[in-house]
Amino acid sequence: MIVVPTYNMILAAEANIFYPLDQIRRSAGASGVVAGEKVILLVAKENKSFTALEEDDFYPIGVAGNITELNQQGYAVIHTQYRVNVEDVRIYPDHTIRVMTSRRKDVEDLDRDLEQEKLQALIQEMREYASGLQWAESAEYFINQVDSIGMAACIMSPLVRISNEERYAILAEDSKAARVELIEKTLYEFMEVDRITNEANSSQQQEYQQRYKEAAIKRQIEHLQKELDEMHPENVTDIQKFQQRIMESGMNETARKEAEKVLNRLKQEGKESVESGMLFDYLDFVTTLSWKKEEAQTIDLDAARRILDEDHYGLRKVKDRIIQQIAVMNLKKQQSGSILLFVGAPGTGKTSIGKSIARALGRQYVRVSLGGVHDESEIRGHRRTYIGSMPGRIMDGVHKSGVSNPVMVLDEVDKLSASYNGSPASALLEVLDPEQNNTFTDHYMNVPYDLSDVLFICTANSLDTIPQPLLDRMEVIQFQGYTPLEKLQIAREHLVPKSMETMGIGDARMVITDAALEMLISDYTMEAGVRGLRKHIDTLCRILAVKAASNPDETVTVTPELLREELEDRPIRHDTILPEPKAGVVTGLAWTPVGGDILYIETALLPGKGDLIITGQLGDVMKESARIALSLVENLFPEETKKLKTHNIHIHVPAGAVPKDGPSAGVTLTTALSSLLTGRIVDPHTAMTGEVALRGAVTPIGGLPEKLMAAQRAGITRVFIPEENLHDLKDVAQEVREKIEIIPVSRISDLLSAVGVLKPVQV
Repeated sequence: MIVVPTYNMILAAEANIFYPLDQIRRSAGASGVVAGEKVILLVAKENKSFTALEEDDFYPIGVAGNITELNQQGYAVIHTQYRVNVEDVRIYPDHTIRVMTSRRKDVEDLDRDLEQEKLQALIQEMREYASGLQWAESAEYFINQVDSIGMAACIMSPLVRISNEERYAILAEDSKAARVELIEKTLYEFMEVDRITNEANSSQQQEYQQRYKEAAIKRQIEHLQKELDEMHPENVTDIQKFQQRIMESGMNETARKEAEKVLNRLKQEGKESVESGMLFDYLDFVTTLSWKKEEAQTIDLDAARRILDEDHYGLRKVKDRIIQQIAVMNLKKQQSGSILLFVGAPGTGKTSIGKSIARALGRQYVRVSLGGVHDESEIRGHRRTYIGSMPGRIMDGVHKSGVSNPVMVLDEVDKLSASYNGSPASALLEVLDPEQNNTFTDHYMNVPYDLSDVLFICTANSLDTIPQPLLDRMEVIQFQGYTPLEKLQIAREHLVPKSMETMGIGDARMVITDAALEMLISDYTMEAGVRGLRKHIDTLCRILAVKAASNPDETVTVTPELLREELEDRPIRHDTILPEPKAGVVTGLAWTPVGGDILYIETALLPGKGDLIITGQLGDVMKESARIALSLVENLFPEETKKLKTHNIHIHVPAGAVPKDGPSAGVTLTTALSSLLTGRIVDPHTAMTGEVALRGAVTPIGGLPEKLMAAQRAGITRVFIPEENLHDLKDVAQEVREKIEIIPVSRISDLLSAVGVLKPVQV
């Protein structure tokens, strides 16, 4: 048995192959070549010289046959019979090759009549093709020997310009019908390519020839372009890069068609076109966007809770809700649940906790600031017809994240505003609706994109300016202000170490005592969050950094005394209880965007004609509360109010430069007027909040946790609240509830009795 390596043959079983005799003799060695000798044809992976071949250089399938003739033209006729699996190859020092093989079975699914029809058509096509060649007579001799499609493949093989991998793919096909189809397609394409090269103006009328011609042109272009790219990889064009990106991006069918359409326009326009820059930017954006869905990961809830606790102190209610959301996502293995809206005063950790959620989930974090956005195009993007068009902030954020499932924080959604350019809040309706955002269409992209895997988290300072349809799509989670004790823990565990690291101060170089931190919290900040506290700590660390640089070995201990010396800011004056109680002056409680505060209601009787004078920059709602309070007092104290015929009532709410509004001062106004007219003093350690109705009922208000925190800070020991606000006490810190006596009331008469203002008439 002779083992013969071959490189560029389209090998087929049951065919006569004309093989160079000298190559067979070289493989046979000293044994010589005789007719009838069995031959194994091995397919080499690379076109190496005979002496350089190694055992791993062959494909695992070959062809077995016999030498039937040794002709005078220097060829041996090998009649191939079947394919074999090459199980072992051995190459000896004399370069002879020995193999172990087993027969590879064919799938007999070829219709013989159909094969003959295809064979006759192919022979006719080969004759027409050969007629135009210089060696037409020699070609005719070989064509006359063709008795099978496999034989035709063997004859044409040296001419066909396809890779050895493609040749081997034909040999490896077990289905006879499929193998014949591949051979037929390869030969027709080759002959068409050759005709195109030599006869550019020839035209073919038959339908199958036109089809093969088109395929052949494309194949030839791709083949030549591939060779050029391999020779000069540095010269790969942008068009080719975009073609490759589009194929590998995994984008949906609509997006793929749009990208290919724009790519064709870019090809036609050329680099000198005015629009080429816009087309290039679009293709660069959509092909680098992540279209593939990320695989759902199993999330460790204990690790997620630990990360949230490491980054933020307190906020137990918020963290529990986040863990619930993560647990649902873990069970369903997909993004699910409500869109979370974090609402609270500045500096309470709304934005930073979004970064902690991303870290707990192991996802990318993206922050999109919406403060001051007044153009719908900022959300949905600009249409590409405009110069300088760009995608909206949502898709830009997804693009920058590099994944399709980032944690995206939409910051300050309450600061959106509408203009003649549309309403950005309305554009967010689709983005934040889990039922719609799987087909979100950015105007710039003009194709749908699936946002359902993005975890959206929104933040706001107030709910008042958020449109109701947008608010309905989100679940509101309140961020309460921090108590002084919580601020102390946050400063000690987070703010001070981070500031010292930022300023380059080592842990052993500076010690800030708790007393100094408490003074910094109580005397230099007045906020619900810790942003102002962080700024003061940064200022303090910068001052101490100068000392540390001057005296490297000195350890600085920050005490309250040193704090007052080093900080240039004057301590903040907090409103506290009145040192001199007076009739007609009562302490109320107010909510502000930066937390709670106490609010004095001052009243006075002046000579006049019964007019009501209101000062202190009060809004319409608060002015109405003053009118209601006066009407209630006139019914409660008919005798005392007779003096109003000759006196005016002046109501003033300090500070006069700060606008104030809201109905929650109703009970305070009523109590202040009652105290004024009866002359009975209300204990200055008592504060109150609640809306009052004309029928005398005390109705609920908002912002109770912040108000009670302000009362505790000011030294108030007793607070009256509406009875319907009792359920809000669960959001009030334990240390605040322990220091203040909280008394619920449902009627104004009960409150007046409790503070010692007698009333003759029950309303």
